[in-house]
Amino acid sequence: MAHWLVKSEPAKYAFADLQRDGRTMWDGVRNNAAALHLKAMKVGDAVLYYHSQEGLAVVGVAEVAREAYPDPTDAAGRFVAVDLIPVCALDRPVTLAEMKANPALAGLEMIRQSRLSVSPVRPEEWAEILRMAGG
Repeated sequence: MAHWLVKSEPAKYAFADLQRDGRTMWDGVRNNAAALHLKAMKVGDAVLYYHSQEGLAVVGVAEVAREAYPDPTDAAGRFVAVDLIPVCALDRPVTLAEMKANPALAGLEMIRQSRLSVSPVRPEEWAEILRMAGG
């Protein structure tokens, strides 16, 4: 099982929206590197859900429910989408400032390439973020 981090602006689609809906299509990713990460996701992979723009924190855990398929919002047919389902909200959000201050997360792809909306998370980084969240 691989681990990932996805970013969403809470005003557009917050983790609470995913919890309410029970499932969502993760579409609209147009960055080539992020799209490659979507293509690499497998059913059952774990996903950290990060609120960008406001909040700036990892707030929940989701799971990949459907692997890459053509993104219906891409008229050119170049990009893919995946489906995510909610697993749980974190006991305590883990802020970007906390992650940047933690030496164990210095190599976190989201910090190194902050513009990516989808990025891999190493198992030890995953464990550290969950530890920071109190879980």
